[in-house]
Amino acid sequence: MIQIRNVMALGLLAATLALGACSTTSMASNTVSVTAKLSGASEVPANTSTGSGTLEATLDKQTNLLSWTVSYSGMSGPVKAGHFHGPAMAGQNAGVALGFTGSMDSPIKGSATLSAAQLADLMAGKWYVNLHTAAHPGGEIRGQATVAP
Repeated sequence: MIQIRNVMALGLLAATLALGACSTTSMASNTVSVTAKLSGASEVPANTSTGSGTLEATLDKQTNLLSWTVSYSGMSGPVKAGHFHGPAMAGQNAGVALGFTGSMDSPIKGSATLSAAQLADLMAGKWYVNLHTAAHPGGEIRGQATVAP
């Protein structure tokens, strides 16, 4: 009788651990990282800006919530505007897909819920980040958004 009880307890423990691992794996796979390195050389056409920056973002694929931080330095002057542009691959230009709001001081932080079309373009690598200044109204630094699991 004691052996049966021990076997049942071990079986229940194993099932509990297995279910816990499944839910952790499921939650982790719903979030992806989105990154970019911004530079004047990535602008189209390229420029000689000494500015540089990074995009660090997370995308919740269940809710389509994109949360981002864009950090930069070395710009020719204050950033007047910042956006995600798309759809466009590296070397191509596109209109604004999602604008940044609030302060344009580094770091720029924000979040937005993406539409199905925006999500598809971002996941396909067709979005880029662009920061605009008075000296470079078309964009001083730019970086193509890359999605990593």
